[in-house]
Amino acid sequence: MTGRRDPRWPRRSHHDAGVGLTWELKDALPGRRAVYYGKLLKGRPVLVALDLFPAFYALVRGGQRARDYRTEYQAGRLSHPAKRLMDVLIRRHPVYTREWRAEALMLDPGATRSFERAVAELQQGLFAVKTAERYDPTFSYRWDLVEAWLPDAVREGRRLRRAEAVRRLVARHVGGAGWASVRAMARLFALPADEVRAAAAALARAGALVTDVRVPGLPGDLVVASALLEPAARRPAAGPPRARRP
Repeated sequence: MTGRRDPRWPRRSHHDAGVGLTWELKDALPGRRAVYYGKLLKGRPVLVALDLFPAFYALVRGGQRARDYRTEYQAGRLSHPAKRLMDVLIRRHPVYTREWRAEALMLDPGATRSFERAVAELQQGLFAVKTAERYDPTFSYRWDLVEAWLPDAVREGRRLRRAEAVRRLVARHVGGAGWASVRAMARLFALPADEVRAAAAALARAGALVTDVRVPGLPGDLVVASALLEPAARRPAAGPPRARRP
């Protein structure tokens, strides 16, 4: 798959070098603390550049710290299994999966589904993060508190205003994709469309984006990266042909 112009998904993906490289990067990059890896978008795992992570933290946790999980639990926004896992992780971290389950009294095979759902909940809530994998003596994940693993990024996220966090996400997304729909970005980041629209407008005033772009067949709320339009804007308008000298 890698390097080909029109790649196709291989019939035996477990033996494909390109797919294997993707899995290797998914494990190696977070292990080197080069990126954040966790379930942040629509409950699915993604790789996030560390300079962008504070924006996600500001939107998910705001000014909270890890110890505020008790507040979330009392408010009904954190399940009891997730609260039990946090009780363990606050007391000692990092911890490997089997130890974590054992100390939370979730080691029984019948508790596996409950454990997995609780871990996904803690990842989406930016309380816990998988930081490494161990293969000896048995395969296991190592887990830590997000604020212990990325203290500087969490500290920045706790100080970041929500509007600025949304602007960072919109700027990075459109800068990479070239263009996007306001409503599509709102669905992707689970944000109110008005917040995304306000962020796009602020970025347009700063010259980073162009809003209200009309393209037949595409949504009417498109925003386009200014860099894509700059070459056309710099190109001189065609004028009448100049007379050639004899």
